[in-house]
Amino acid sequence: MRHLPLDHPGTAAHSSPGRFLWWMAGQQWVTLAGGMLFGIVWMSAQAVMPAVIGRAIDEGVAAKDSARLVEWAAVLFGIGLVQAVAGIMRHRFAVTNWLLAAYRVVQLVTRQSVRLGGTLPRKVSTGEVVAIGTNDLSHIGQVMDVSARFAGAVVSFFVVAAILLRTSTTLGLVVLIGVPLLMLGVAPILGPLQRRSAHQRHLMGRLSNTASDIVGGLRVLRGIGGEQVFAGRYRRESQTTRTAGVQVAKLQSVLDALQVFLPGLFVVVVVWIGARYAVAGTITPGELVAFYGYSAFLMIPLRTATEYANKVIRGRVAATRICRVLALEPEVAAPADPAPSPAPGSDLVDIRTGLVARAGLLTAVVSEQPDDSAELADRLGMTASPVDDEVRLGGVPLTSLDPAEVRARIVVSDTGALFFSGRLGDGLDLSGRGDVRRALETASAGDILDALDDGLDTVVAERGRSFSGGQRQRLVLARALAIDPEILVLVEPTSAVDAHTEARVAARLRGHRAGRTTVVTSSSPLVLDAADAVAFLDGGRVVAVGTHAELLGSSAAYRRVVTRESEPELSVSEVSR
Repeated sequence: MRHLPLDHPGTAAHSSPGRFLWWMAGQQWVTLAGGMLFGIVWMSAQAVMPAVIGRAIDEGVAAKDSARLVEWAAVLFGIGLVQAVAGIMRHRFAVTNWLLAAYRVVQLVTRQSVRLGGTLPRKVSTGEVVAIGTNDLSHIGQVMDVSARFAGAVVSFFVVAAILLRTSTTLGLVVLIGVPLLMLGVAPILGPLQRRSAHQRHLMGRLSNTASDIVGGLRVLRGIGGEQVFAGRYRRESQTTRTAGVQVAKLQSVLDALQVFLPGLFVVVVVWIGARYAVAGTITPGELVAFYGYSAFLMIPLRTATEYANKVIRGRVAATRICRVLALEPEVAAPADPAPSPAPGSDLVDIRTGLVARAGLLTAVVSEQPDDSAELADRLGMTASPVDDEVRLGGVPLTSLDPAEVRARIVVSDTGALFFSGRLGDGLDLSGRGDVRRALETASAGDILDALDDGLDTVVAERGRSFSGGQRQRLVLARALAIDPEILVLVEPTSAVDAHTEARVAARLRGHRAGRTTVVTSSSPLVLDAADAVAFLDGGRVVAVGTHAELLGSSAAYRRVVTRESEPELSVSEVSR
């Protein structure tokens, strides 16, 4: 019994698609060997059946010996029984090999995604990752699946060739030479098929990415009337992908046709030669029947061999995409010699902007350009690109610390944060020990929970799409609060809620985070008034620091940003002067 997922998927060799596939095979060599063993027994049993039938005809039917006929019938029954058992076991091993490969790919890519963090969406599109999880893992699994049958095909080919050589040297040589020639006839198609398949996979990834963007922004598109524009874009890309798929299908159809035509032609040649020998009296009628059986059987290993080549091509295309993801390196690498951990309760300082987030206080950041404050939040969490050493915790650059420690001590919750599908309680309590009820109360999200029949056991739809924008924002805030990190950075946590809800959140946030460092980017007077300190960011620098009330009285620029004031319009006479 195999337990999935695996305890540890291993460290993949991803320098090339071939090495990756070979490494994958090495990781599950025991089940692969088992599948190959039963595949050899299963197909070899089929290979010797024509010989047994031929002997039964010659020694039983032609000789009119009932006892010998019964003996050979018993042998045939025994071989059939062995074949049936071996076939069942081969199939079990094939399914096991497929599942092991698929789960290993999922675990490798998931582990790499966690390792890359914010680097992943900047280097790889969503569609690429989706394609790995929906199609590529299947192609890798199929390579492992077909390997057992391919091993049986190779061995059974030599078994049949050996039997034919003992009966007729000519027929034996026809098989030994003819089969490789048939494979060479298919070879010219394999290269172009691989190139076209790779191009199609690339287009499918782009199409998946476009579909994901449209679904994610459908509400916005409807609001601005952009549905038709993006629908047209998707239609054009889908037609391009369809055209590429047709090009792949053309070669695939030729390959499939050759899989039937070439073995069929080969069978005709072998039967024709065998029939001539039978007429000449060189071979017996039983041997002629056996030759026909061998010819019909040889179609199986021949088709298996071409199927193996086809699936290896698809597997290499899939492995190329997987290797591309596994080869990525996070923009924040763990230092070889990490600095000592800063003491708990240290100030968080960004030298570039001049921001100082005092330990244990709620600091708000205001900027006329929201992108500036959002960029600052990314810098504080070491998720911006590129990463520098100007953000320091207790005087120690974040780049000098282990990234795992930075992630544990500093949590950034931005407006793009989403929910995974699954149980709501699990999505809110990521640490497994958070005070979810208190976090929901602070985020003014208790009404959301009350409206759900199953409460925290409610199953959340993908990306939390069953909730409104304001509900999702409050639940995301509750999730961040439940983690209760040493330093919490919130980006516009109340931008999608009404004023009454925003007032409740602002009033409760400071008390909830008492004794913990909190940075909030917002231009809402309700949030700013609840902050211990407000930093006004202008042109990428902190130009003023104080309470909300103090900055309202001392900074006209701050007052203009917060109260949405506009400069007084000049009269015509003033303009003329």
